[in-house]
Amino acid sequence: MAGECDLCHLNEHADQKVVLRRPTVLFLQNEKEQGALLGSGVIIPVRHAETVFDLTRDEIDATFALLADVRAWMDERFHPDGYNVGWNCGAAGGQIAMHAHMHVIPRFRQQPYAGRGIRYWLKQPANRWW
Repeated sequence: MAGECDLCHLNEHADQKVVLRRPTVLFLQNEKEQGALLGSGVIIPVRHAETVFDLTRDEIDATFALLADVRAWMDERFHPDGYNVGWNCGAAGGQIAMHAHMHVIPRFRQQPYAGRGIRYWLKQPANRWW
């Protein structure tokens, strides 16, 4: 899988920028996503791991240490009013890139969907399957 993984081969994708790093994890921003999701990005392990459940304890610790760095950077640069932070795991969970990645999305009170969190869409009656 690592041979086919876009996030394992960042040098082949000019739209992905490494913004912050620690030895085992990176914070990336995708140029194409900065329109609707200003400031957003993902924290990924350098080692290929498919989901958060496949990370080592050290990678988890490094991820959350980098998350603190990312928040400080975003607070200084974008001054958000809140954040959405989360993982999509597996196809049913919305994961498209099969390389573990934590979404970090600054939120602003001026946004039309401000105040609606990660679970908002999942709680809608249209999402009910039983």
